Amino acid sequence: MSLDTATVRRVASLARLKVESDELPRLQAELNGILDWIEQLQAVDTSGVEPMAGGGGGSLRMREDQVTDGNNQSGILANAPDRAGAFFAVPKVVE
Repeated sequence: MSLDTATVRRVASLARLKVESDELPRLQAELNGILDWIEQLQAVDTSGVEPMAGGGGGSLRMREDQVTDGNNQSGILANAPDRAGAFFAVPKVVE
């Protein structure tokens, strides 16, 4: 499968991307490369291969919903680049 320039322009429009006319050939080549790769993947024989996740007919074990506060304030704040007491400190963004 190969995309022409008009199709690439339409895909960009549907994705709400502004693509200049001089960028269309490069984008067309990239999309065609992706489609070629997908065709290669579709050619692989996967008969007899079990799915890794989902669709296996099994069900997930359900747990009871419980509201908690997490009780891990110090662990969470340890990831903060800057903190002010027991809070995240962020730079002022409005002047």
